[in-house]
Amino acid sequence: MLDRRRLFVLPLLAALPLGARAAEPLKIAFVDTGNTGRSLMAETLARALATRRALPIAVISRGLDVDPFDEAPEANAQTLMAARGFDVANHRARMLTAADIAHADLILTMTTTHVEKVVALYPDAAPKTFTLAAYATGQEVAIPDAWGKPMAAYRAVLDQLDLYLPLALAKAVASR
Repeated sequence: MLDRRRLFVLPLLAALPLGARAAEPLKIAFVDTGNTGRSLMAETLARALATRRALPIAVISRGLDVDPFDEAPEANAQTLMAARGFDVANHRARMLTAADIAHADLILTMTTTHVEKVVALYPDAAPKTFTLAAYATGQEVAIPDAWGKPMAAYRAVLDQLDLYLPLALAKAVASR
């Protein structure tokens, strides 16, 4: 079923002009808890998609509760990204800051709890902060934390990212 949904995304992306350039790229921040799994994978995949489609988008990822003693990417996230040709081993988790909020045009989180925390910390971020799923589809669907879970949980996250990211990027560029 997931593959069928992806078929509907391709025409959306195809409708976007290749090489379209805005004066400045749209800046998107992907946010989760620790910035070692979901948001890192979202950043990596979104950057690749934007590059492939020549979309005027710049992406970062951040966490809301980064552990300064565990900043490396989760092993299963690294494995899945490596299987797609991406080396994320040198990534180090970074905490979301006021500067990130000011710089971002759009903040996409993995859960409604993340949205609530971003808005509680940075009230001015409210108009530009959404869950990835809600922004992409209009439906609130959490992308659950896979930390400490088996590889199947990480694959489920990746499936959700594969579904929502193309929709979200297409919408973001089209709404500029």
